Amino acid sequence: MPIPRPAYPHPHFDRSHAWQSLNGTWDFRADPAEQHTAHDADGYDRQITVPFAWETPASGIAAHWLRTAWYRRTFTVPPAWEGQRVVLHFGAVHHAATVWVNGIEVAHHEGGYTPFSADVTDALGDGGHLLTVRVHAPADKRDIVHGKQRSMPRDDYDGVCFTPSSGIWQSVWLTPRPATHLAALRLRPTRDLTGIAVDATVRGPNADAALLHLRVRGEASTVTLNIAADGRAGTELPLADPRLWSPEDPHLYYVDAELTSAHGSDRVTSYTGLRSVTVDGEALYLNGHRLFVRGVLDQGYWPDTGITAPDDAALRRDVELAARAGYNLVRKHLKLEDPRYLHHADALGVLVWAEPASPGSFSPESTARFAEQIEPMVERDGNSPAIVIWGLYNEEWGLDWDIPGDPAKQQAVADAYDRLKALDPTRPAVDNSGWTHVKTDLLDWHYYDESAASWAATVSDLLSGRRDDFPVRLGPDHVVHKKLAVPGQPLRGLPNLNSEYGGGFTGLERAWHLRWQTQELRRHDRLAGYVYTELYDIEHESAGLLDFHRGTKDLAGVDPAHVNAPTTLVLDVTPVAPGRDLLTATREFTVGVRVSHHGTDPVDGILHTAWTPVYAAAPESPGGAVRGCRAEAKPYLLGEPVAVPATLPAGWTSGRLHLALVAEGTVVARTALDVDTRTAMHVGDDPQARPAE
Repeated sequence: MPIPRPAYPHPHFDRSHAWQSLNGTWDFRADPAEQHTAHDADGYDRQITVPFAWETPASGIAAHWLRTAWYRRTFTVPPAWEGQRVVLHFGAVHHAATVWVNGIEVAHHEGGYTPFSADVTDALGDGGHLLTVRVHAPADKRDIVHGKQRSMPRDDYDGVCFTPSSGIWQSVWLTPRPATHLAALRLRPTRDLTGIAVDATVRGPNADAALLHLRVRGEASTVTLNIAADGRAGTELPLADPRLWSPEDPHLYYVDAELTSAHGSDRVTSYTGLRSVTVDGEALYLNGHRLFVRGVLDQGYWPDTGITAPDDAALRRDVELAARAGYNLVRKHLKLEDPRYLHHADALGVLVWAEPASPGSFSPESTARFAEQIEPMVERDGNSPAIVIWGLYNEEWGLDWDIPGDPAKQQAVADAYDRLKALDPTRPAVDNSGWTHVKTDLLDWHYYDESAASWAATVSDLLSGRRDDFPVRLGPDHVVHKKLAVPGQPLRGLPNLNSEYGGGFTGLERAWHLRWQTQELRRHDRLAGYVYTELYDIEHESAGLLDFHRGTKDLAGVDPAHVNAPTTLVLDVTPVAPGRDLLTATREFTVGVRVSHHGTDPVDGILHTAWTPVYAAAPESPGGAVRGCRAEAKPYLLGEPVAVPATLPAGWTSGRLHLALVAEGTVVARTALDVDTRTAMHVGDDPQARPAE
């Protein structure tokens, strides 16, 4: 049987020249009474496939609400590792893991999303070795970090949670290393983007007597560093012809590090990209160029494997699917994702908003456990050039939905922000995504609305400053108004993002809201970006552009890539309903069309139109040019309206008007308008049916 997930698990700290995967078949026993010990040899009555959680079909167990279980397997150490220290690594285990080798306890770790390792050399004997792991995954997860995994008793947000993923859910592997070894290799671009800043950490006996040799692949020289008494070494590696990392050119620089000491040689490879992400007033910049975030939410679940991807190709495919839908950023929601996902995002040039898992309630224990994730998150993933935003809390989850009313919760948020920024000041951080902010670099908000008219009005009010709160429906008859920030946190002078939105309960409705709500966001020049909810369905949640298996859904002819293109068309229309965007009493009408353009140079072209039946996809041809309808826009400034006349084809009572902007023979923007004459006898009495003012 092939080893599942055979790729090296940690591409940003790569020892793949010498390693051994321990994924595959392990002995397994449930321990519902929690009476077993590590020394019990009996009771292993089943086998489990690692690294899939025991709730999943892929694990072979599919056990639900099991709190405690034991894993067991044997392993041997390759003869070539003789004389080196042997280290056992776990990518992630939910939630608490105790590990024994040959009956000797070698590790205990709590935290279901963070990696841990143990030097097991002193527990080894001759021949084969017995590895035993006890995992405790509480059903009541309210005081532990668990993200979107369901808790029992339930969290306040149980309605948007999914099947838990308990046990070993990321890879397990062995590596050899000398007693004096590299423990960390932190890579960041230099401030002027001409080189790589290196901060290495060395551990072991007489670490300060070791030498660290660094080489950037493709560069001629090697740099040798002495190690300080505290085990640290740092330098800047200049690059002869620096090549920046960007979505258009995701160039990666690989750094080979070799540590030489009296205990031998230790080799590690890491990589990064030369890129900067900065905040200047209300704008985000990538490498000094304006960045408008066109993002999509991705929660990292798969049908048969839970929070573990079935294979490496599935991770890469999710990155590709987001890019194919026109998105330049993925917000990995409430989950420290598998490092290999970030590796694919780095290589493909897709930006990432990364954030840790949340607890379910506010307590000293849950606050501490949340904070304990921050350093491992930055340590493990900080070399990734794709990560351009760090997130922390989300919608006051784990804060009992009451930041404004409780100074202790405000302090917890501020402390988490300060901790993160002390570890990594190079990226903007969001303190409490979507709801009341306490201390943040980006002012983001989550707003869901099933009415196109009230959606447009609320977005306009928020971005114009006419209001600093917005409605949040917490239940069928329970609506609260969330303030953007507590007093003292500025509401101006920071990038402003809508980082969750979407509406509708069917594919048709979802596509309609995607098109019109995104258009309204593009209408406002103040906005720095958006994140649509979401890329694919998960279990009972059907808000995705794709189904749970990543298959296509009926989006009523709407192509997300047109909606999310760098250049789009904005119609001066408040739509009525799916299939009836515009009601008109006559076949002839005029619609105002504007251009929203997020390129580096101005754009101008001729507007073209074509007719199809309602819900039909855009035809390959842009249609006929509309005489006198030249539209243009400067970068990041909404263009002036152009009045486009149109006539519904003879004999038609409804149809879809496709509009395209053609510049130098290329279609650079598309949108559509569904027109209906059958229900427009009293159109003048319906304010939503008139073109917006």
